Amino acid sequence: MATGLSPDLGSTRCGHRIFRWGERTYVMGIINVTLDSFSGDGLGYDAEAALEQARRFVDEGADVIDVGGESTRPGSSPVPMAEELQRVLPVIKLLAREIDVPISIDTYKAEVAHQALAAGANMINDVWGLKHDPEIAKVAAAAGVPLIIMHNQIGTAYNDLIPSVLASLRESMKKAIEAGIKEENIILDPGIGFGKRIEHNLEIMHRLEEFKILGRPILLGTSRKSVIGRVLDLPPDQRLEGTAASMAIAIAKGVDMVRVHDVRAMVRVCRMSDAIVRGWLPDA
Repeated sequence: MATGLSPDLGSTRCGHRIFRWGERTYVMGIINVTLDSFSGDGLGYDAEAALEQARRFVDEGADVIDVGGESTRPGSSPVPMAEELQRVLPVIKLLAREIDVPISIDTYKAEVAHQALAAGANMINDVWGLKHDPEIAKVAAAAGVPLIIMHNQIGTAYNDLIPSVLASLRESMKKAIEAGIKEENIILDPGIGFGKRIEHNLEIMHRLEEFKILGRPILLGTSRKSVIGRVLDLPPDQRLEGTAASMAIAIAKGVDMVRVHDVRAMVRVCRMSDAIVRGWLPDA
């Protein structure tokens, strides 16, 4: 069901699932197989712990599991590709055998994406929006999988924030389509916390409905982020309520997918918000 804030965006196939945009908000659960996650939930090389967490997320209502092997927190050091592969491939192989929801690989490296898809991933989440390694677009196109394009930049200077972010996302979309990615497989993320100051993040969340002009589903990732910590003066493990507030407002402004650490609580926030905003009700 399309609404005024969520026009008809069609659907996107991801693995054996179909995301029907506008019906409800989809929830992506975060699994960090890193050693230095900003949120304190990095699992390192422990594939069994990742499987246990993924199973719990699925039970709690996650629609996608996002596996990442390199921290993107400010000041983090790049991870060599061999090490990133060593972290993510065993987890993706295990999850692909054991859980029944799609798996996303959170990477900006084309070779990592290629090997992750071969291991069983069904989606690519590129935090550099094709601007770090453009070859990742060809990987997504060849596999026919959805690609999340996130806005990111070096530095935090903008002449005009929202038009600049929109223009950057349009440029990345154009590159994706030129590489052969079907428009139906493109999901956009304004990139809360990436190349933006606190006031920029708040403005983007305040003006999220303007991103609908791009004509693709919008993903938002505010979970436990520093903008919430700054506003509430709280550490990452105490930002649940702030995350919930940002998610509810985002859904009211037309966001289609959220990326979260606390799946059970955020699924509940999404379903209540969907009932109010989109007229969603659970199956009788």
